[in-house]
Amino acid sequence: MTDCIFCKIISGDIPSYKVYEDEEVLAFLDLSQVTKGHTLVIPKKHVTDIFEYDEDLAATLFARVPKIARALEQAFPDMQGLNIVNNNKALAYQSVFHSHVHLIPRYSKQDGFSLSFANNQADYTPEAMEQIAHAIKKEVN
Repeated sequence: MTDCIFCKIISGDIPSYKVYEDEEVLAFLDLSQVTKGHTLVIPKKHVTDIFEYDEDLAATLFARVPKIARALEQAFPDMQGLNIVNNNKALAYQSVFHSHVHLIPRYSKQDGFSLSFANNQADYTPEAMEQIAHAIKKEVN
C-alpha cells in the first residue's frame, strides 16, 4: 500500500528504530515512547486490522510478541510490567490503519500510561450473558 506509513517503514522509505526483523514481522520503537521502550510489532504484509488476519498470519505475528517482550524485560531491568495493546478500527483508537501491536513497558503507576475498564456486571443477568455467549459461539468457525 503506497500511502501507508508502516509499509513505507517496511520498505525503508521512512527510517525507524528497528528492534527485531525477520521475513514476515518487523518491530520498531514507537516515536511517541509512551514509556521507555514502547515498541510496535507489525506484520510486513499489509492488513488493516485484526479482522483481516488469517490463522497463519496471526500465528506468525503473535508468536514473536513473547520474544520481543522478553527482550524488553532484559533490556530494562527496572521494568515492572508490560501492556500489550492492539487497537482495531477508529472507535477503538486505531490511528494507523496497518495492523500493529503495542508493547508498552511499565515502570510505575505514574509512568504516563493507564487503562481503566468499567465494571458493568450489574447490567447483565445470567440469561443475558448466556445470550451473548451463544451469539459469539455460533459465529466462531
